[in-house]
This record gives sequence, C-alpha cells and structure tokens, in this order.
Amino acid sequence: MIRFFKSVREDIAAVFERDPAARSHLEVLLCYPGLHALWFHRINHWLWRHGMRFLARFFSQLARLVTGIEIHPGAQIGHRLFIDHGMGVVIGETSIVGDDVTIFQGVTLGGTGKEHGKRHPTIGNNVSIGSGAKLLGNITIGENCRVGAGSVVLRSVPDNSTIVGVPGHIVLRHGKRVVITDPKDISDPLSDVFIRLAAEVHELREKLQEHTQAVLAPEPDLEIDKDWDSVSDGAGI
Repeated sequence: MIRFFKSVREDIAAVFERDPAARSHLEVLLCYPGLHALWFHRINHWLWRHGMRFLARFFSQLARLVTGIEIHPGAQIGHRLFIDHGMGVVIGETSIVGDDVTIFQGVTLGGTGKEHGKRHPTIGNNVSIGSGAKLLGNITIGENCRVGAGSVVLRSVPDNSTIVGVPGHIVLRHGKRVVITDPKDISDPLSDVFIRLAAEVHELREKLQEHTQAVLAPEPDLEIDKDWDSVSDGAGI
C-alpha cells in the first residue's frame, strides 16, 4: 500500500513536469483520465498476477468505460507513465512500458495477428509516442526515442532515434539527420530512395563531365602537305 501511494505521488509529479496545462493538484486528481486509467491498471495488474484474472479483466473494462483508455491487466507498466488526453489508447497484454514514458491519445501498442507468447511492443525508458501512432508486434523501442504522430512502427528501433511515417522510418539519430544503411536497423524506404537517387546523380555527373571534356577539347593540329605547299609556291598562289 505504501508503494502504491508513493507511485501515486510520482504520477502526479510527472503530470506537472510534462503538462504545462496542469494548474492544481485537485485538477490533476479529478480531470486527468490518463492517471485514473493508470491507477486502475495497478490494481488490475495485482489481481492478474495473483490469479484473479476474470476480476482483473472485468475491472479493466470498467476502467475503459470511465476513461476511454484500454490497458490489459497483463501489461507491465513502469514508473511515471504519463498518458496525455488518452482517449483511444490501447495497450496490449504482453506490452512492457518502461519508466518516464509519455503516450498521447489514440496510440496503440498492439499485436500483428493471432500469435501466442510475447506479441506486443517493449517500450524503453524516456520514450514519447505521438498521437495516433501504432506500434505493432514483438518489437523494441529503444530508450530516449520519439515516435511521430500517426506513425506505424513494425520493426525494432535503436536508442536515441526519432521515427516518423508509414511505415515508420528513422529520420534522426542522436539529434542528427541520418540515412540508415545498416540492415539491422529499422527499415527505411526513404533512405533507400535517397541512396539510389545519389547513385544516379553521381553517374549522370560523370557522364556530363566526360561529354563536356570531349566538346571543349582542342582539335588536333592539321599537318600541312609539303607537296601541296611546293606546288602552291610554283604556281604563284
């Protein structure tokens, strides 16, 4: 119980830290459904771990009706999760969410089919997931990552990356623009296009340089026919 109330204090502090619209403790306690869903989940997760799985699922559905946020009681949630607005957020059964994660409305941490076992994403510490993003399958989102609004991420992402688009691709690594060429990294179709385009531009540039050199090259000196020279002199030309 002491641990629960300690977590509650941490959750409230996280709201004030990450949401400039938070004005008072009373407002945060009463008007933040993300907090309510998180506290419901802590109770439901305890029931789930202690074998009372029907009760856990039943109360999680009640929490969904009240908050608009669906968190499966089997999901593992770290400290100081902040669900901003929250309507339409879905967190699947085998999801693992690290500490200091921020999730906006409409985010899905879901599966990709009917597979069993670990089938939902693992989210590292200090990750921000923009509104409407879909993270699907048994993938890992590294620490300190940012997932852009509306992105669809289907493959694991290394630490300190920013991911956008459909399908999701890395646009920043450690704050710098990158072109991903390592096949171990997340698939990046835009990077593939850039690589092919750069190769074509290099080839065209070489051809243009060869053509320019051929056009501007001086013509070879003409050799004067000595016999014609002498005939011309004799004829007085």
